[in-house]
Amino acid sequence: MYQSSDTRGRSPVTIIGAGVAGAWQALLFAHAGHAVTLHERSDAAMTLSTSHWAGGMLAPWCEAEASEPVISRLGVRSLDLWREHFPDTPFNGSLVVAHPRDRSDFERFAKMTSGHRRLDARGLSELEPSLEGRFREGLFYPDEGHVEPRRVLPELHARIAKAGGTIKFNSDVVTDDLEGIVIDCRGLSARDTQPDLRGVKGEMIIVETDEVELSRPVRLIHPRWPLYVIPRGDGRFMLGATSIESEDSGVSVRSALELLGAAYAVHPAFAEARIVEFGAGLRPAFPDNLPRIAIDKERISVNGLYRHGFLLAPALAELTLGYVERGVIDNEVMQCA
Repeated sequence: MYQSSDTRGRSPVTIIGAGVAGAWQALLFAHAGHAVTLHERSDAAMTLSTSHWAGGMLAPWCEAEASEPVISRLGVRSLDLWREHFPDTPFNGSLVVAHPRDRSDFERFAKMTSGHRRLDARGLSELEPSLEGRFREGLFYPDEGHVEPRRVLPELHARIAKAGGTIKFNSDVVTDDLEGIVIDCRGLSARDTQPDLRGVKGEMIIVETDEVELSRPVRLIHPRWPLYVIPRGDGRFMLGATSIESEDSGVSVRSALELLGAAYAVHPAFAEARIVEFGAGLRPAFPDNLPRIAIDKERISVNGLYRHGFLLAPALAELTLGYVERGVIDNEVMQCA
């Protein structure tokens, strides 16, 4: 899987895009002793970034149900890096549930994934008391975690600065104008050099209620509108899971109804929850929905993270650093010109 070539020194590195992919690149390169400059076209609020609208789930075993094995492989490695650099990251696991009528889809999910243990109704209620009496059984993935993107991104940026890196917001640079090692993490904006990128819309709703308490993300299996509910603290929950082949940035009425209806199916108290926010982000994806590190001499592009930005970003940054410093190539992810 890995090949080694020549050794490279600790050269200055310029990274474009301060979303989760670019931020992790900057963090690991800065920690390795490189002079890092991170450019971001928007301001520090990062509202133009796909990462701003993400769920932040760190769930490599759950994602195996619909993803290639490389996603789980890199995702498991990323969990180690999250633990190392952000030891306060919640690793309370993930919970998968379904209603009796969707038992066949539930069993299929169980067969397609690993790293879980089955819970009966009693075990479910002990794990999440708010779900008592709601489901007959569940799948618990104890080693998975989640982050709150809007909290962890500023922390990533702060740690980059603490490690000696420079972050320039409102800086819309052109890759051809930069010298030295350049790592392009612009997402869909990189279509000027990677025209096969497409946007896949992911919609989300944030609701608020004090009648439901959850300690971990809960996935509801449903044949038509699968849902995840992610606790955000302070009585707030993110509802998400849509993947729509569209580059429209709005939330459709259909998606809103399905997400809210699915939340009600998880717990009826969500019917009285207050809607805080609707939003949508465009995930950058290649035709195969797999990430790619494209290398052309000192120009490196890290893109195509699709639905797995927060899950894959740390491992991809480690691979890029390994190539720059030691010439290591991961043939499943990297392409050299």
